[in-house]
Amino acid sequence: MSRSLRVLGIDPGLTRCGIGVVDVSPDRTASLVHVGVVRSAVSDPIEKRLATIAAGIRSVLATHGPHVVAVERVFAQNNRHSVMGTAQASGIALLLAAEHGIPAATHTPSEVKAAITGYGSADKLQVQTMVARVLRLEALPQPADAADALALALCHAWRGGAATPATSGALTPAQKAWRDAEKRQAPPAARVARTKVRTGA
Repeated sequence: MSRSLRVLGIDPGLTRCGIGVVDVSPDRTASLVHVGVVRSAVSDPIEKRLATIAAGIRSVLATHGPHVVAVERVFAQNNRHSVMGTAQASGIALLLAAEHGIPAATHTPSEVKAAITGYGSADKLQVQTMVARVLRLEALPQPADAADALALALCHAWRGGAATPATSGALTPAQKAWRDAEKRQAPPAARVARTKVRTGA
């Protein structure tokens, strides 16, 4: 009997680290398990900030038991200080996956956008909108860091077979979600329930 794949997506950041857990079934439909953000105080020393991020991710790993972890791949940015914090948080996420014996993978922002929307240069609103439609949420997932984490998780779950439908004539998950949404023509409601990750004493 086949079972769903549970993926933990992590949008690494030192101030805000997005966390999203989804279950994806063999037919590639998906459901939301958990979404939140781990925050660290800018005023804290770097070692304490990294410990806070680590504690938040550990909590999610222990509570939700994902089968795989997907982390956004760090890429060059103009702001060296920002990319350094992102790289440090990314390293923490990958280390914790290894410590828990969970496979980990990294995906670039363009890979995620292409997998979720079918367009590698999609903007954040387009990604949020698609994530909400795929997961059948009543509103766009907020904040953006959390939406990015969910998109990472979906991207990883779909990526293995994402290219196949193009040759077979079948719809990709992104295309199917758009089609279903156009049929409904139902605008998102004002809110979506989400779980906040609390860390520290």
